[in-house]
Amino acid sequence: MHRSLGAKIGEGATAEVYDWAPGRVIKLFKPGVPHRIRTHEVRTTRAVQAATDLAPEVFEEIDIEGRSGFVMARLDGLALGDATKSKAVSYAMAGIILAGCLRTVHTTLKPPEIPSLRDYLANSIGRARDALPRAVEAGILALVDRRGEAAGLCHGDPNPGNVIMTTRGPRLIDWISAMRAPAAFDLASAQVILTELAPHFADEPERPLAVNAALQVAYAGLIDMSPAAMAASVRPYLPVVRALVLMGGAVPTQSARLIRSLELDFPS
Repeated sequence: MHRSLGAKIGEGATAEVYDWAPGRVIKLFKPGVPHRIRTHEVRTTRAVQAATDLAPEVFEEIDIEGRSGFVMARLDGLALGDATKSKAVSYAMAGIILAGCLRTVHTTLKPPEIPSLRDYLANSIGRARDALPRAVEAGILALVDRRGEAAGLCHGDPNPGNVIMTTRGPRLIDWISAMRAPAAFDLASAQVILTELAPHFADEPERPLAVNAALQVAYAGLIDMSPAAMAASVRPYLPVVRALVLMGGAVPTQSARLIRSLELDFPS
C-alpha cells in the first residue's frame, strides 16, 4: 500500500505533482496517459541529472490506482515565470537564464535513447490522426527530412514555467517532450510558446514577448552568431513546433489560428 498523496503543488496537461515525503514530490500522470510517457521522461531526466545536475534527481517509479508516476527530488524555489511576473527577475535576465539552461543542455549531454525529431513527429501524427491536413503532415515531415541537421538533446518545452530558481541555481523540469533535434528546434519552441501562445493568456502580454527577445539574443551571443543569423536558423522549425502544439491539444483555443498558419506554409 502506498502512502497518501500530499498537497497538490502543480498541474499540467498530462500530469499532477504532489507532496510525497520530506524533500520529495511525486509526478502522477493523468488517467489514460500511457506508461511509455513515464519511461521516456524518467530516462531523459536521469540522463540530464547525471550529466549536469540541471534536472531533479529521480527515485522510484510508482503506479497508483492505474496511474503511473515517479518520485523525484523537490526543487525549492520560484518558477522563473512567477519570478518575472512578480518582478523579482527582469524580463531580460529571464531570457538570459533560459538561454544558459538551454545551452548547457545542447552542449554537454550525449542524448539518451530517445526519439529523434523525425520519429517524434511521425509518432505524433500517428496518434493524432486528422489533427492536421494531409498537405501539412507531408510538408512538415519533408521539411525535417530536408534539413538533415546534426541532432543533440533538446528539452522540447523551454519556457520560464519549466525553470525553477533554486538556491543552487536554475533547474529545468518537465522533460516529457525531450527529443534529439538541432538546437534551433528548442529556440523555435521557445519562440512559439512565448510569442504566439503565452501572450493570449498572460496578464501582461509584453512579458513573454520580452523574455523571448532576450532569450534569442542571449543564445546567439553564447554561440557567437548574429541575431539575424540566429533568427534564420530558427525560422524553418517554427511550423514544426506549431504542428506539434496543435497535435498535443494543450491549447485548443488557439487551434484554428495554428491551422491557418500551417496551411499558409503548406498549401494543399
